[in-house]
Amino acid sequence: MAKIAPFHLAIPVSDLPTAKRFYEEVMGCTPGRFSEEWADYSFFGHQLVLHEDKSHKGYKHFNEVDGKAVPIPHFGVVLEWEVFQNFSQQLIDQNIEFQIAPYLRFEGLPGEQQTMFFYDPSGNALEFKSFKNINQLFAT
Repeated sequence: MAKIAPFHLAIPVSDLPTAKRFYEEVMGCTPGRFSEEWADYSFFGHQLVLHEDKSHKGYKHFNEVDGKAVPIPHFGVVLEWEVFQNFSQQLIDQNIEFQIAPYLRFEGLPGEQQTMFFYDPSGNALEFKSFKNINQLFAT
């Protein structure tokens, strides 16, 4: 697998101080540059920028996947197996309300993975997942 370059993603947040607390204290992201209107973070080694838009309201649309309501749009990171397990437990310990609680999909099949979905305080949907075998990331 080729070395993956960090992505850059800028998202709207309705209240920057609240979003900063969430991404720093709940998610454990390391802050970078910031102003009164935006802040950037190391999001598992990727660059996530929060831009304040006081009129932002999270858009809630769902598609059914494996009988579950998957929020669309969403973003996140594919984590190593043990990192996912530790991170999901940290979220559980912080009483995060999950849209889809951590669970194992495709058990014993190509693409076996753990996944979970939840929202930030501005209604942006996040998904984190982990593959038992990362070489099956795009397995069919």
